[in-house]
Amino acid sequence: MATGSINVSVENIFPLIKKFLYSDHEIFLRELISNATDATLKLKHLTNIGEAKVAYGDPKIEVKVDKENKLLHIIDQGIGMTAEEVEKYINQVAFSGAEEFLEKYKDSAKDSGIIGHFGLGFYSAFMVANKVEIITKSYKDEPAAHWTCDGSPTYTIEPHDKTERGTEIILHIGEDDVEFLEENRISELLIKYNKFMPVPIKFGTKTETLPKPEEAKEEDPAPTQEVDNIINNPNPAWTKQPADLKDEDYKGFYRELYPMQFEEPLFNIHLNVDYPFNLTGILYFPKLGQDMNFQKDRIQLYQNQVFVTDNVEGIVPEFLTMLRGVIDSPDIPLNVSRSYLQADGAVKKISSYITRKVADKLNSLFKNDREDFEKKWNDIKVVIEYGMLSEDKFFEKADKFALYPTVDDTYFTFEELQEKIKENQTDKDNKLVILYASDKDEQHAYISAAKDKGYEVLLLDSPIVSHLIQKLETSKENISFVRVDGDHIDNLIKKDEETISKLSDEEKDALKVDLEKVIPAEKYTVQLEAMDSNASPFMITQPEFMRRMKEMQQTGGGGMNMFGNMPEMYNLIVNTNHELIGQIKDTKTDKKKERLIKQSLDLARLSQNLLKGEELTEFIKRSFEMIK
Repeated sequence: MATGSINVSVENIFPLIKKFLYSDHEIFLRELISNATDATLKLKHLTNIGEAKVAYGDPKIEVKVDKENKLLHIIDQGIGMTAEEVEKYINQVAFSGAEEFLEKYKDSAKDSGIIGHFGLGFYSAFMVANKVEIITKSYKDEPAAHWTCDGSPTYTIEPHDKTERGTEIILHIGEDDVEFLEENRISELLIKYNKFMPVPIKFGTKTETLPKPEEAKEEDPAPTQEVDNIINNPNPAWTKQPADLKDEDYKGFYRELYPMQFEEPLFNIHLNVDYPFNLTGILYFPKLGQDMNFQKDRIQLYQNQVFVTDNVEGIVPEFLTMLRGVIDSPDIPLNVSRSYLQADGAVKKISSYITRKVADKLNSLFKNDREDFEKKWNDIKVVIEYGMLSEDKFFEKADKFALYPTVDDTYFTFEELQEKIKENQTDKDNKLVILYASDKDEQHAYISAAKDKGYEVLLLDSPIVSHLIQKLETSKENISFVRVDGDHIDNLIKKDEETISKLSDEEKDALKVDLEKVIPAEKYTVQLEAMDSNASPFMITQPEFMRRMKEMQQTGGGGMNMFGNMPEMYNLIVNTNHELIGQIKDTKTDKKKERLIKQSLDLARLSQNLLKGEELTEFIKRSFEMIK
């Protein structure tokens, strides 16, 4: 049996990098700034432990554009490299210096913030440059080195007269990538990817206005000075301890993240865990109201303060993608596929942790200041209800703080609601019937009828309420949700007692024939019911099951298209004990009887907002004629 080694042809590495390693060329700047940051933080660590006998000072990273000569410079004051280290780390593609450094100093460097994991980051420079130079001097007392490569497998390395510690990368930008010689473009990328890097990043200078001297006259201009333009905040709020931050600090950071967002967040959740994975961050609850057309790209993902993406699907549970803020974890690679995220064990643990942390925070807010929680309910309920639908563990926790408001603006937890209504709203089959409305104005008459019976009516008006009540009915025992306009009130909560009809069976049969001559059978099913004489004579309802299935289909109910495509069907409930029904029954003239039925039907339709267009015009005309 023969054995051998598979050789990777170095001639193929540059086309691979240029075409396939990174999907977007702009990533090169993120990678090179990350390398410069690593070099700086390595030096900080070695000076802290006494291995580097140099002053750390106040280092920064500088980015310079030389448009005339088509050059882009990235300069750091970090650890630098000897010629031998350049040979080792740059010429051996994919041998990661950060990886080796972390292994060597794994105990003391645990929290050093070193970013690199891949070793290919430097070579992303060749996506935009046809030639790259490295001029570097190590913190060790050794000569500087100058490395040059034009994107072919050959390179040169020679001594250099550089005397200051650190590394300068010089990119000779290619003709196809001259956009990266525009200052606005580089500024945009630095702010996008490096806004919160842990080392100050200088990009040009800016003019700063100084206070006027006391002896200056009022008309004298204020003095100015040119200062470094530092584009990043090296110490963002999420890197600090919650105890060191005040409410205003969190709000200030929110404005820093979203400068065009003028509305304050409702509250924030500070994430901070170091076992079994590392994760920090701050999540904000914005005012959401009823809007389900939310943007899912508001939470920013960082790795050691390096921006990775604002598409956190797979890392943050879907229902929390409505939130805003930052998540930072070194346990999530900089370049990952969606399938990788879905399969990765660490990512799943991170997702579960975030769900638990959010649930605990909401429970704490509810317990500590229920009145304030109730005021915010309408702005946060969509997130909570969506979470209850999509995450079983969140559903269990949310049961303690999820609120169910009534039409009278009273708020109950589910347990409180059960206790409140169990005596009055348990039907003859011992099932607890929970009445709800979706619109107080449109369903006012039905709400009034329920309240006359002493029933509580919830106001459940979020876009996903049909899905939520379906979930609650399957999760709780012996309960049923019924919308208040689903039937007349005595049928919604059936008790043992029955109301006696004033009409005989023969009279009801004759009345039904008269009604069905006028009322379109393709839209309405006529039901004669004996109700209180003060209840409405005609009442239009829609069967709870059919209406709920159609609503669920409209908000993404999976395989419910069959319900969404079905025509609207309604029940027309006729109160046989109402005086008007007796009048219709006794009317001898067919024309007058038809007119009374049409008018009564249209009044019932009007109360349900079902009368529109030509039919509404005809109803108004008929009404004026009847009162002449």
